[in-house]
Amino acid sequence: MRAVVELAQAMAVARSARETWRAAARGARRALGGSFAALSVWERGPGRLRVLVNEGERASGEEEFPEDETYPVHRFPEITEFLHERWARGGAPHAWAETAEGPAGGEAGYCHQRVAALRRRGRGACVVAPLVLDGRAWGELYVARPAGAPVFGQAEAGLATVLAAVVAAGLAQLHRLEEARRLAFTDPLTGLANRRLVDQRLDEALERHRDEGLVLSLVVCDLNGLKRVNDTQGHAVGDHLLERFGCVLSRGAARLGTGTLAARLGGDEFCLLALGPGADEVVAVAEEICAAAYALDVGEGVACGVASTGDPIGPVASARRLFRLADAGAVRGEGPRGAPPRRRGARGERRPGGPPRRRRPRGPGRRPSGDTRVRHHPRAPHRAPPHPRQAPPRPLRRAPRRPRLPPRLTRPPMTRIPTLSSRRFIS
Repeated sequence: MRAVVELAQAMAVARSARETWRAAARGARRALGGSFAALSVWERGPGRLRVLVNEGERASGEEEFPEDETYPVHRFPEITEFLHERWARGGAPHAWAETAEGPAGGEAGYCHQRVAALRRRGRGACVVAPLVLDGRAWGELYVARPAGAPVFGQAEAGLATVLAAVVAAGLAQLHRLEEARRLAFTDPLTGLANRRLVDQRLDEALERHRDEGLVLSLVVCDLNGLKRVNDTQGHAVGDHLLERFGCVLSRGAARLGTGTLAARLGGDEFCLLALGPGADEVVAVAEEICAAAYALDVGEGVACGVASTGDPIGPVASARRLFRLADAGAVRGEGPRGAPPRRRGARGERRPGGPPRRRRPRGPGRRPSGDTRVRHHPRAPHRAPPHPRQAPPRPLRRAPRRPRLPPRLTRPPMTRIPTLSSRRFIS
C-alpha cells in the first residue's frame, strides 16, 4: 500500500510529461523490486509501440528518453488481439510475467519477442501490465529483473495490475492538463499561438538574447480590409480569411526554423517571433508573407513591421519596446496593397538591405556647407510683401448693426387685493 501511495504522490507533483513518465516508471520499479522499468504508448496510426522512458539499469543502446525507440505492434500480438479485446470490453487488465526461458506459469501473454529481448539485454524476468485509458488500450508498463534474480510470481503480477491502474489515472490527469494548457495558449480559430504564449516565449527569448547573444526578431502583421470583408461578405468569409492568413504565417515560421513562433495577437493582428535567424533572413520571409497575403482572393493584403536586434535598434530592455518598434513599423507600412514590410532601425526606417535613410540637417550648427538661405528665428514675426501683380486685400466690411428694439410691453400680472366685507355686525 505504501508503494501505491508513493507512486501516486510522485506523479501528482510532476510538472511536465517527462517527469510524470519517469515518476511512473521509477515508482513501479521500486514497488516490484525490479532493476529496470519502461513506459510505452501504442501509436495506432503508424501501428507501433513507442517507448517513452527507460528508467533504472539501462542496457547498451537504451536511453532514458529515447527519441525514436519504436517496435512494430504486430510483434506484440497481446496488445492488439485477444488481450486488447478483453481490456476494451470492461475486463480487468491483468498483468502477466515472463522469463528468459518462456512465460512464467504458462500465461497466455507469451511473446517470443519479449523473451528474445530479455536474453539479448541480460535480463532474467519481466512483468508486463497493460495501461487502459477511457476504456481503450493505451500502452504498457514493463518492469524487469536481472538474470539470476527471482522471477515474478502471481502476487507480484497482481500488484503490477494495481500499479498500472494508478499510472493510468495519473496519465489521464496529465492529458487533461495538457489539453487545458493547449487551449490556454492556442488561438481557437487559426490554431496558432495566442498572446499569452507570445509574452511567455518573448520573455524567455530576451533572456537567451542577453545570455547567448542570439538575434531576436519580431514581425508584427496587420491584416488589411478585414472589417470591410466582414461588413460586405459576412463574418464567415472574414474568419476564412483569418484562417488562410494563419496558414501563410505558419509556412513563414517553418522557413525560419524550429525556434520560430507564429501567433495571432487578436483581431486582425498577427506576429512572428524568431530567435536565431539573422535580420535579413527574417525580412526576406516577411516579404514573402506580404506577397502571399497579396495573392489571397479576399482582403487587402497585410502591413508588416520588423524589429530585430540584428539591426541598429539600440538595447532592448523589455519586450514592450520590441513590440512598440515592430508595431510602429506595421502602422507606417499601411499603404498600397502588397507593400513591402517596414524595417526598424536606430536611425529610423530603411529599406531591406539598403543604407539608412539620410536625415536633413536641422539647426544653425548642422547647416551644410554652401547653404546661404536666410533662416528666420521662430520667435521673430515675419510677413512677406505682397506680390506686385497681386491686388491688395480688401478691407473687411463690418455688417451694420441692427437697431435695438425696446422690450416687449407685457401686461403686469393681476394681484388680488383683500377687501373688507361690507357686512355689518349689530350687537
